[in-house]
Amino acid sequence: MHTGQILKDVLNAVRSKEALPWVPYTANGRTKTDIVHLYQGPEVDGPSAALVRYQPGARTQRHLHPGYELIFVLDGVLHNDAGAHPAGTLEVCPPDSEHALWSDEGCTFLVVWEKPVQTVSLAQAQP
Repeated sequence: MHTGQILKDVLNAVRSKEALPWVPYTANGRTKTDIVHLYQGPEVDGPSAALVRYQPGARTQRHLHPGYELIFVLDGVLHNDAGAHPAGTLEVCPPDSEHALWSDEGCTFLVVWEKPVQTVSLAQAQP
């Protein structure tokens, strides 16, 4: 028996402001960001996945990933410490990696977190 969620025509839906149940997302210092939660594991520190939409000028503070993070850019351009990543880019961040994210022009991406993100203070940030 299938009890999961099916989102049809996702590539067109991410370009529409009304097609998905977007809610504001401000975790870890995010601004101008919306999210559609896809799943969250039963453990507090377990896996989760979401569609994330950055409006033009959105950014997040530097943060640490204690587990793997997978980002697939669906629309627009996502920027991080490694550069600009246009639609179609897949990034796999290994455990204990850290970065900041932003989008000057706006973007939408699928993200899968193996474990919850931890904010990094300026004193902890790697050079």
